[in-house]
Amino acid sequence: MEHGSITNNSHATFTLTEEDHTLANAVRFVLNQDPRVTVGAYTIPHPSHEKVNIRVQTTGDPASEVFKDACQELMQINRHVRSVFDKAVTAYKAEEERKAKEAEEELKRQRELFGSMDIESN
Repeated sequence: MEHGSITNNSHATFTLTEEDHTLANAVRFVLNQDPRVTVGAYTIPHPSHEKVNIRVQTTGDPASEVFKDACQELMQINRHVRSVFDKAVTAYKAEEERKAKEAEEELKRQRELFGSMDIESN
């Protein structure tokens, strides 16, 4: 829900229900990176209500457009983080498989070495 001025669309407050600090702080961060934003802040009216109010004031651009752009930028950041994370997990699993295979081969080599020793002849 958007609360704003009819005469000046460069500032507005957006209410997001069923959200908390997690999303609100991320959106606030992205908003404040935008040079069009003069104020990007959020409040939580009451801890028992799952609701946040995000305040956007701009240098002249419509606040709703800037807010939408910030949300899209946050989605791109999240996609990038997820991509990097997935690649790191894949690399870690591949390295663990390689280490396990090396350990198995070393154990096999040691068994063959000890199996070829003739203990009774010494």
